[in-house]
Amino acid sequence: MSNKSGFQAMLGAKCPQCRTGNIFPVSPFSFRKLSAIHHTCPHCQANLNPEPDFYYGAMYISYAFSVALVITALTAINVLVEEPELWMYLTTVVIGNLLLFPAMLRYSKVLYLYGMGKLKYKGD
Repeated sequence: MSNKSGFQAMLGAKCPQCRTGNIFPVSPFSFRKLSAIHHTCPHCQANLNPEPDFYYGAMYISYAFSVALVITALTAINVLVEEPELWMYLTTVVIGNLLLFPAMLRYSKVLYLYGMGKLKYKGD
């Protein structure tokens, strides 16, 4: 078992039960296999897919991430640029969403699994 805190395990996209095994087969920042999740933890064999379509609820978290990104980008442009034009807003939001899409999608699934997955940490 791992000595990682729950927060460190979430950041590393590790299994909520052992905090060692990876939830995703590739890096959370990778554009490959965006929706792929291990069905069971490679380390402790915990079920990471508790029911069919379990991760549909993560769409709400992903949406919240996108809204937060848009609000942050628009606020930053308003503060940094004296008279911003429409293309600045659109370009910033589109590029930001494209670059951060894999991380937002995957971390929404991680947060949903930790919050709703009913897997508890089994420490040493």
